[in-house]
Amino acid sequence: MTQQFDFDEVIDRSGTSSAKWEKYRDRDILPMWVADSDFAVAPQIQQALQQRVAHPVYGYTEVPRSLLDLLVARMQRLYRWDIDPAWIVMLPNVITAFYLACRATGKAGDTVYQPQVIYPPFARSPTYHGMSKLPIPMRDGEQRMVIDLDWLEQHPGNPGQLFFFCNPQNPGGAMYRRDELERLADLVERQGMILVSDEVHCDLILDADKSHLPIASLNPRIESRSITLMAPSKTFNLAGLGCAFAIIADASLRRRMQTNPFIVPHVNLMGLVAAEAAYEFGDEWNRQQCAYLADNRDYLVTEINRIPGLRLGPVEATYLAWIDVSALELEDPPGFFEAAGVGMSPGHEFGDSGYMRLNFGCPRSRVVEAVKRIRSAVENLG
Repeated sequence: MTQQFDFDEVIDRSGTSSAKWEKYRDRDILPMWVADSDFAVAPQIQQALQQRVAHPVYGYTEVPRSLLDLLVARMQRLYRWDIDPAWIVMLPNVITAFYLACRATGKAGDTVYQPQVIYPPFARSPTYHGMSKLPIPMRDGEQRMVIDLDWLEQHPGNPGQLFFFCNPQNPGGAMYRRDELERLADLVERQGMILVSDEVHCDLILDADKSHLPIASLNPRIESRSITLMAPSKTFNLAGLGCAFAIIADASLRRRMQTNPFIVPHVNLMGLVAAEAAYEFGDEWNRQQCAYLADNRDYLVTEINRIPGLRLGPVEATYLAWIDVSALELEDPPGFFEAAGVGMSPGHEFGDSGYMRLNFGCPRSRVVEAVKRIRSAVENLG
């Protein structure tokens, strides 16, 4: 009999030094901003950690071959992508990889292509290396916010230039389709660019009839100029344990991305233990999580679009709703919603001040309360 997991459970995270909850400590504001969920991890993960903690020595730790084998098998099973375990570079987090990629592939004065609306560390990493950013406009066709490939065709890059990509898109939750990925891959190949593809949300696909497709899996040509980033952190709520990985087929590019332990620390022991347990035992837990998140998503899309002045398009992946609040013409959108008792991520941090990002990776009761507070605040504007 399949084990059932309780995503309705309200877990008290106070006293755990949670960044998400400490931000609004002692204030009646629902924390629905940073991208970690409020769900209990899969019990097999907790059991694996407890078993390892029971051993009293926590010394320097190598990446288990068993974890690498799980990742190789996972890429084949989910995407029919054959990778070599030697292609895997373990990292403490995906953000580190953005900075490493800038250092490994470019130099001060270079230009980095990136989506105009994107996760903030994407936008910051080139500037720390003296590089400039070239934002790629987004298009909102079919209410799916994706990069404008027509614009990209008209603004070709130079050989060796770095291209930051995000699939599924954060924010917005759009999944890129095969034809879009093939066209992008062709552009990258023809222009000789290096692609950094952040696919950290690839396991949070909300509709059972859809599936993720890593762009590097399309063909050996794009594979050879790709740095594919994945992690168990978002999917299995393990962000605090610090474990991610890059898949890099090209040996020269991989050597340049190898971490210097005096600059970037190795993945910690508990992160490795949790990752292995997640990838070995967590698929059913995640299947139920995605079904639960899809119900939260459906509720949000329906209810937010009933509130005059707000718009929420489809969210295909992630637990992050990208809400268009521009019609309200607010002077301070984050402050307005915090005053209403809902703490969201400000859109200006992602590149568009007309939006707010709401994390619905939480029990339904909190989503319902958030909508109630938002509706009341917007109605009182009139």
